[in-house]
Amino acid sequence: MVFTSYEFLGFLALLLLLYYLAPKKLRPPLLLLGSLVFYFFAGAQFLIYISVTAVTVWVCGLLIGKNLDAQSEYIKAHKAELSQEAKKAFREAEKKKRKAWLIAALVLNLGILAAVKYLNFAISNINGIFGTKLGFTSIAVPLGISYYTFMAIGYLVDVYRGTVKAEKSLWRFALFVSFFPHVIQGPISRYGDLGETLFNGEGFNKENFLRGLERVLWGFFKKLVIADRIFIAVGQIIGDSAKFQGPYIIIGMVLYTLELYADFTGGIDITIGVSQMLGIKVAENFMRPYFSTSLKEYWRRWHITMCSWFRDYVFYPVSTSRWMGRFTKFSKKHFGQKAGKRIPVYVSSFIVWFSTGLWHGASWNFIVWGLLNWAVLMISEELEPLYSGFHKKLGFTNGAGYKVFMILRTFLLVTVMNLFDCYATLGETLGSLFSVFRASAWPGFSISALGLAASDWAVIGAGCVTMLAVSLLSEKRPVRERLAEKPYTLRFAVFALLFIITLVVGVYGVGYDSSQFIYTRF
Repeated sequence: MVFTSYEFLGFLALLLLLYYLAPKKLRPPLLLLGSLVFYFFAGAQFLIYISVTAVTVWVCGLLIGKNLDAQSEYIKAHKAELSQEAKKAFREAEKKKRKAWLIAALVLNLGILAAVKYLNFAISNINGIFGTKLGFTSIAVPLGISYYTFMAIGYLVDVYRGTVKAEKSLWRFALFVSFFPHVIQGPISRYGDLGETLFNGEGFNKENFLRGLERVLWGFFKKLVIADRIFIAVGQIIGDSAKFQGPYIIIGMVLYTLELYADFTGGIDITIGVSQMLGIKVAENFMRPYFSTSLKEYWRRWHITMCSWFRDYVFYPVSTSRWMGRFTKFSKKHFGQKAGKRIPVYVSSFIVWFSTGLWHGASWNFIVWGLLNWAVLMISEELEPLYSGFHKKLGFTNGAGYKVFMILRTFLLVTVMNLFDCYATLGETLGSLFSVFRASAWPGFSISALGLAASDWAVIGAGCVTMLAVSLLSEKRPVRERLAEKPYTLRFAVFALLFIITLVVGVYGVGYDSSQFIYTRF
């Protein structure tokens, strides 16, 4: 059930009506039922996967939480009898039990994710390397498995660390894992954040509802008017890599970068807007990423919840692990203090970016994309002192002109790397990229070959300018906050116009349903 389908709109309207008619204590259970119905329409068999994740993580969380409570009570009760050494030994013994439950849940749920998402990729590589003829599996990838698995793992690690209390109610935890707005493409919410409003069953709030609806309309506009229209041209280019080379690749990279932004942020706008209409607060996932002056800043602004998840649950655990501590000592001894401090950071970052690439898809394209990001970030970090010295020597000032240059440079870099997201194979991606530098690929270029009329290009241009204007205005204060202070007649006129434009010039697929969101395949 795609967000922009008629089925979803009908489902949402009915759920909102029932939700606010129901007594307060029945609203969260009703929301769980609605989420399961939503997931059922994605595939009844997929309910098994998400149920296994919810139950196993909930049980292990309870066991870890009870162990933590029992440990605290035991030490408190025997405080006078136990020496510091005895307390330490007791804590270590109990920690091993908690770690065993944590590892069991991680192995099971990451194993399920690996089996459904990466098994065929592994088989294809084994066949290619060893010349075997292993058969491929026909397991369908459940909707949102990467998102809800990471959310569940994040919760369990937080319980293990003692930063959140273990949830005693299975239905509450199941609602957290399956909450329908974010199961499609995120954000990757934290239990401590989302749980503050998810289980409250707040009553109808007119202003909350209107502001949520406004954000949903903005998301529809970006998805249907801009992203799906650009998709027509991008689809032409990547659909025939032998024909569309050279200048088409440059145009395709830029168009895809704009499409990805409009599509992904549009979907997140719908997620946050629907949640706000239900009185539930969901974490922001973007902060005007194309205004970034460096790749490092870009990844602080793009897919924020994913980046913070990898930082907190992969980078920090790896970089502070015992084996990394031993490796740090080894590096300092053999390569010197300076290199010894940096090498472990590079290794930890390598693991993060390899995992990030693999998370995006079971393809060498995505792995290379992840490692390219790693390489650029690490090289930039190393060269930072040289940049500073060079700027100081030449008397560079970080004025507006230079900032625009850095923004354009970062945008170009992101655009080139986004090409790895488009094609099916690494060879096809590299072949298309290098065709830009072949003179024979440039003759015969025609913009009309991309399947869009002049009116379509005009709509894309106007839509992108609108997105840019909203982003610029939101630098100091979100546009919706500004509009909230205006008379209702003006607010109604603005969003009525947005609705009419989306309805009239939006691009619709077969059966008048929008195409699927890009990030659902990740």
